Amino acid sequence: MTRKASLVIVGAGPRGTGVLERIAANAPELYDGSGLDVHVVDPYPPGGGRIWRHDQSPLLRMNSQAQDVTMFTDAGVEMAGPVLAGPTVHEWAGGDGRAFVSRRTHSGYLRWVYDRAVAALPPGIAVHHHPRRALHVSGTRHGRQTVRLEGLRTPLVADAVILAQGHLDAEPDAEQAGLADFAARHGLVHLPPEFTADSDLSRLAPGAPVLVRGLGLAFVDLMVLLTEGRGGRYGEDGTYLPSGREPVLYVGSRRGVPYHAKIPYPLVGERPPLPRHLGPAEIDRLLALPGGPDFRRDVWPLVARELRFAHYHRLFTAHPERTRVPWDVFERAHVGIPPGGGPVLGTLVAGAVPDPADRLDLGALDRPLAGVRHASAEALQEHLRTYIAAGLARRRDPAHSADLALSHALLAVYGQLARLGDLGPWWHGFYSSLASGPPSSRLRDLLALSHAGVVRFLGADLRITTGDGVFRAESPTLPGHVTEARALVEARLPEPTVGTTRDPLLRALYADGAAATPAGLLAVDPADGRVLDRTGVPHPRRFALGPGTDARGPGGFTRPGGNGLALRQNDATARTVLALLREPARPAHPPKRRIPGFPDPYGKVEHHEHG
Repeated sequence: MTRKASLVIVGAGPRGTGVLERIAANAPELYDGSGLDVHVVDPYPPGGGRIWRHDQSPLLRMNSQAQDVTMFTDAGVEMAGPVLAGPTVHEWAGGDGRAFVSRRTHSGYLRWVYDRAVAALPPGIAVHHHPRRALHVSGTRHGRQTVRLEGLRTPLVADAVILAQGHLDAEPDAEQAGLADFAARHGLVHLPPEFTADSDLSRLAPGAPVLVRGLGLAFVDLMVLLTEGRGGRYGEDGTYLPSGREPVLYVGSRRGVPYHAKIPYPLVGERPPLPRHLGPAEIDRLLALPGGPDFRRDVWPLVARELRFAHYHRLFTAHPERTRVPWDVFERAHVGIPPGGGPVLGTLVAGAVPDPADRLDLGALDRPLAGVRHASAEALQEHLRTYIAAGLARRRDPAHSADLALSHALLAVYGQLARLGDLGPWWHGFYSSLASGPPSSRLRDLLALSHAGVVRFLGADLRITTGDGVFRAESPTLPGHVTEARALVEARLPEPTVGTTRDPLLRALYADGAAATPAGLLAVDPADGRVLDRTGVPHPRRFALGPGTDARGPGGFTRPGGNGLALRQNDATARTVLALLREPARPAHPPKRRIPGFPDPYGKVEHHEHG
């Protein structure tokens, strides 16, 4: 008698749900086995998982328009599997597609996608949800895998395991451990990097000064929960009316400025034909470099050239009245300049684009406060308010649609660079600051809070120190000025490595021989997500997807028609797993190839809830 195959998916959030949808889509073609048990392991409800669970403040919203978020494939997705169309968030929920819906609404959408995927599975495939944590995976490369769950003596036995845990908590690094110890010894409040909805914000007293390090999306959530979440409101004239329960937030970061707001209008007319300078052939050449590519030396010049191409293509084709030469003349000259640019590039741009506001300055976009110094805190507040207001006006103005073309190019580049693996945190931060920011309404709120004195800006390159029983913040943007407080909030998600994550399964996997990148991400085969060992050989039965791996994408969700990286990865992994599960009794022989450039060691479908 042929035994029944078994698959374990660890993580029931968007990534695990997306893989399940692709399994349902590909199973009619690829799976002809005698039944299959799919075990979905996650202590949080399927669909949303932890980050997108329904149980969080209704004030928290998505940072993408509802029409720009889908979990479904379309004809534009480059994949081997079939297209199974489905609605975007706004088509599912109804209403304005340009709206930034609540996270609770999106949680409902994700649960619906999960239930639809379960219902679409062929007869004989049953899904079992285990609301527990997975602790450890073991087993030989040639045999079945054993997955141990928290609180259960009997483990799950599987022919394949897919890890899709999403964003994870991390043990504190040396700096955070020192700050936490100082806070404990002096009765201070220290909130480490974590998912903002999980933070105990009740510890931040009304009216008290709070140092905040971080001006990205986690800060936006913190700002909302500590203002509107405490009863404050915005008047019809856009001013903020405090409740009196808010603390005073003194905030700075590496850049010292918030992420740019999402651009609300669509890109109409001629689009930059991407990729132009950084496509599959260029990635192949980078992968073939001895020892692998260096980001600053080999990758960034090509990225910068691609971004310049998209920006100026849009400027010259959509707003030719603001240029001095035809596009084809400019492009030919641009192609002839070395990828790094240099003075020749500056001369070309200055001669062809008369208004400096139309020129692309990637350095200024990355570090807008570089060299900026203020003699007083009030002068800094006014500078930042002017900067934010000007940015909001520009993002709303289609006359600057080159900015939107740049955002599209950033997304396209991110998808190409995924094949190179882990490129370090700088690139992800640069991309996020320009293309993955909050709705413009959140920055208008930030301006109102600044005018009301609830938010105070500290500047760039923020440094936190301790002394005399308090936390201290300093920035070179405001020389000689020190801000003291008895509370510190790290407004950012943790960046766990396989050695520091609080996820016991990933830590054990690393200890048992899984490979990690220099930055500590789990190394996987970019073709289908198989986990690599420390000689670069993929494990035939273990797969991993998502932000903890070196094949992570630019964001959590995919735009319709955007050929989303996550959708492509989900399909490739699902197809590889189904081919393996088709004959589970046959040993899964290890692949003969190594990943190039990888360093040597260092009936009716059932859905059950299981306790």
